[in-house]
Amino acid sequence: MTHLSLLWLPILLSAVGVFLASSVIHMASPWHKSDYPKMPNEQAVMDAMRPLAIAPGDYFFPRPGSMADMKSQDYIDRANRGPVILMTVMPNGITPMGPIFVRWFIYLILVSTLVAIVAATSLPAGSSAKFVFHQTALVAFAAYGLALWQLSIWYRRSLSITIKSTVDAAVYAAVTGAVFAWCWPR
Repeated sequence: MTHLSLLWLPILLSAVGVFLASSVIHMASPWHKSDYPKMPNEQAVMDAMRPLAIAPGDYFFPRPGSMADMKSQDYIDRANRGPVILMTVMPNGITPMGPIFVRWFIYLILVSTLVAIVAATSLPAGSSAKFVFHQTALVAFAAYGLALWQLSIWYRRSLSITIKSTVDAAVYAAVTGAVFAWCWPR
């Protein structure tokens, strides 16, 4: 067992490393450029929705009122008539990236701390770099990648987005594992 206080440096450095890797993946490469295609008739859809003044939030429709309602002919007809939509409405205006980057970095610190807690309880000081890398990268991959698949399974999120994001998670896990292996207490 390794004391968690000895792992503050790999926690911070792995968060910084993943932040930089994610910035390159999302801003400097075309990898995610095609994730969300343009809505056909985008302006007409926006013009039709604007007067509805839908509050920011997550919506699914048509939405049944109960399990029994899912079996009603009215609900079945609405679902068959379509469109069936799962959507997130965001506040109007340009999204300020500063607060998003801060929340992302806090999340990265939390994941790295979780990785450190698991590693600290299962790896002694002086463990081989290979073993440290394996253990920490595996935990990091689970944190960054496994829950993404729920969105494709339950909400029909594009499989290509989930696969690309899972590849991103593998990169983040490799960065995390490499930092922990490099900084592991001897």
